[in-house]
Amino acid sequence: MQRRLLLGLTAAALAAPSILRAQGAWPDRPIRLIVPWAPGGSTDTIARLFQARLGAILGQPVVIENRGGASGAIGAAEAARAPADGSVWMFQYDNEAANQTLMRLTYRTLEAFAPVSLVATGPLAMVAHQSTPFRNFQDVVAAARREPDRWNYATSGAGGLAHISTTLLQQQNNFKLTHVPYRGGGPAVTAAVANEVPLFMTNVVIVSQHIRAGTLRPLGVTTRTESRHVPGTPSFAQQGFGDFEAPTWWALFGRAGTPQPILDRMHAAITQAVNEPEVKARIEEQGCDVLGSSPEECRRFVAAEIERWGQVIRQNDIRADS
Repeated sequence: MQRRLLLGLTAAALAAPSILRAQGAWPDRPIRLIVPWAPGGSTDTIARLFQARLGAILGQPVVIENRGGASGAIGAAEAARAPADGSVWMFQYDNEAANQTLMRLTYRTLEAFAPVSLVATGPLAMVAHQSTPFRNFQDVVAAARREPDRWNYATSGAGGLAHISTTLLQQQNNFKLTHVPYRGGGPAVTAAVANEVPLFMTNVVIVSQHIRAGTLRPLGVTTRTESRHVPGTPSFAQQGFGDFEAPTWWALFGRAGTPQPILDRMHAAITQAVNEPEVKARIEEQGCDVLGSSPEECRRFVAAEIERWGQVIRQNDIRADS
C-alpha cells in the first residue's frame, strides 16, 4: 500500500511541471483557430478582423485554419478531436446548433466543447438581385403564392439557420420558395451578385458591401424590429409575418476538459480583443453587434438554439441534402 502511494505521489510530482506549464505559461506556441467554413464567408471575415489583436494580447500568433464542408461539421469534428490543452480553438457559426439535429455527428457540441464567448450576433436578411421586381418581402410572398416553386432562394448550405428559418417562415405564412444550397457563404454571395439565383437569405456580414453598392436589395430582416445594420428595411414581423425572430450568431469554443485557467485567459483575451474600439467598429460595420458574453451565457444561448431549431428540423423533416 505504501509503495503504491509513493508511486502515485511520484507520478503526480512528475506531472506537476507540465500542468503548471500548461496553465501558467500558456500559450507557449502559435494558437490554431479552426474556422469550419471556406474563406470569404462571414465566420472567416469576423475571425480575421480580431485575429491579429487576439494574438497580440495572448503573445502568440493566432493561425486561422479554414476547414469547410458539411455546413461546418467537418471542421467542428476536427476541433472536437483536438487535445484539451489550449492549442486548438474553434470559431463557429449558427449552423452548429442545427447540425446537432440535422446530422449524425461524432460529437455533441456541449459535451465536446467548452463555450468561451458568444462573440457577435446580428440579423439575417432576405436580399434580391437589383434586376428583380421585388421591393419588400410581401412582394416575394405574393409572387410565390401566384406561382409556387418558381422562385428560388440561395443559402450558404442545407440545414443552416438561413434555410431553417426560411422554412419556418414559409410554414407559418403559407407560401413556397425553392431552396438552392451552396457550399458556404462565399460561393452563395458570388451566385447572388451574378444573378444566378434571384433571392438570397443570409447574414448581413457577407452582403453589406453589395447592399451599399445597390447590387443586392434587402427585403426583410430576422430581428424583431428594424436593424441598424440595414436601415430602412423592416423586419419580417413588422411586415406582418407574425412574431418572427431568428438572429444569426458567432461563438468561440475551446475543447471540453481544457484547464480552467486557460479558458479564463482566452475568455478575457477575446472579450478585450473584440471590444477594443477599432476592432469592434470594423466588425460591426460588417453588419453585426459585438457581444463578448460570459461562458455561461454562451452555453445557455447555444443550448436554447439547439432545442429551438431542432424542433423545426424534425417537424419539417429537413435533411442535410434538402
